[in-house]
Amino acid sequence: MDTNTPLESLDDWEDDLLKRYPEPNKKQKEDYRNYTDSPRDALVRNFYKINHQFQTYDFVVAKQEEFLELKKQKMSVWEALDYLNTLVDDSDPDIELDQLQHLLQTAEAIRQDGHPDWFVLTGLLHDLGKVLCLYGEPQWAVVGDTYPVGCQFSDKIVYPEFFTENTDYSDERYNTKFGVYSKHCGLDQVKMSWGHDEYLYHVMKDYLPKPSLYIIRYHSFYAQHREGAYSHLMNEEDHKNFEWVKKFNPYDLYSKIPVPPDAKALKPYYEKLIAKYLPNKLAF
Repeated sequence: MDTNTPLESLDDWEDDLLKRYPEPNKKQKEDYRNYTDSPRDALVRNFYKINHQFQTYDFVVAKQEEFLELKKQKMSVWEALDYLNTLVDDSDPDIELDQLQHLLQTAEAIRQDGHPDWFVLTGLLHDLGKVLCLYGEPQWAVVGDTYPVGCQFSDKIVYPEFFTENTDYSDERYNTKFGVYSKHCGLDQVKMSWGHDEYLYHVMKDYLPKPSLYIIRYHSFYAQHREGAYSHLMNEEDHKNFEWVKKFNPYDLYSKIPVPPDAKALKPYYEKLIAKYLPNKLAF
């Protein structure tokens, strides 16, 4: 198996999230695809085995140095979405929507509930960092649950048993509760495992409101916003803004329905919204 592409589709990770966090009071686990003892379940396990082995503190530092100068290319949001759609394949039996349609569904669900326009825009943008795949990054360094590196791995992270193969697991600098950090230092001081969340945060950080940036940066940090495993590293500002991360999560997980949005009809509204907050071209 190719360690760069252990999943058949990036959607496999998101579908596994639905298994772990089914929609309360509505759909039960059996209503979503059941991967128990299935080949795809094994793919997800193998994905996390690789992810947990190689997402070290030094790896994250190296990736930040490689990508965060944002010199890959300049694109508009719509160009980035078109670029992202080249990742889509036919392996998802539940729904045949491209990435733009999924993001439009998320954004439209937020808009229908009357939330602020920056929150709607965040729904459209939140997965744009997956363009990392198109720069040759392996799947395990693009998607998957995120978590702090440089301190002890929580047993609340999915498949925590796989961290025993991570060199940081036995490194005294990194395997204590606080590691290289201090109590309530704030997540801005904490290095997260490398992926689309952190990358897109740096693309957007000069343009969007702080709650939007928290959503983008931490929407895959399930060990905290669902499990509360890293509150000891968070400060007051983190706790305040994580309320928005928690508010966003149901839209991210449960807005995926098989009715495609009318992208052509919606595009003028979103073009205007994008122009309100973002420049014509963004550095990636």
